[in-house]
Amino acid sequence: ESQLASQLKMVAKTIAASADIGLPQQTYFLRYIGWDHHSELLNQHKSMLTVLDDALDAFQRSLKELSIEDKVVTFTGSDFGRSLTSNGNGTDHGWGGNAIVMGQPVDGGKIFGKYPEITLDTENALDIGGGVLIPTTSTDELYAALALWFGVAKSDLTRLFPNLQNFHNKNNP
Repeated sequence: ESQLASQLKMVAKTIAASADIGLPQQTYFLRYIGWDHHSELLNQHKSMLTVLDDALDAFQRSLKELSIEDKVVTFTGSDFGRSLTSNGNGTDHGWGGNAIVMGQPVDGGKIFGKYPEITLDTENALDIGGGVLIPTTSTDELYAALALWFGVAKSDLTRLFPNLQNFHNKNNP
């Protein structure tokens, strides 16, 4: 019933028609904005996460109904994370964030990268102050793993992701 769910419904229909429209491999980009919660963090996140959960669940069920669930990987991304400390009624911008990667082809139930310790200040070497943590996994690493699934050769990864060599050994993504 949400705008996000409606967009995902259209994506499922387009994927199902891929042979008819001559596009066997497709990428879709949807926006679900409004996550910049400097205030009312808990209430706003709860509401938005419910919409996200319902829409992703309906999308995955529709892929199964269309018998294409083995051909689709869905993932989320963000341009910034949040700090772990409160600014009074919310949080400020940070570096680290979360991503969701889902679909039948995904070897799920695992954390990609290293989950950071949720301690602050001097107790955590990754905390640069104010609850802002240095990420342990770069987005380049996540996107390189997705690119491999999409059929990109390992030898082409650093051409697509020039900073990948700063974070990861391209021969073992």
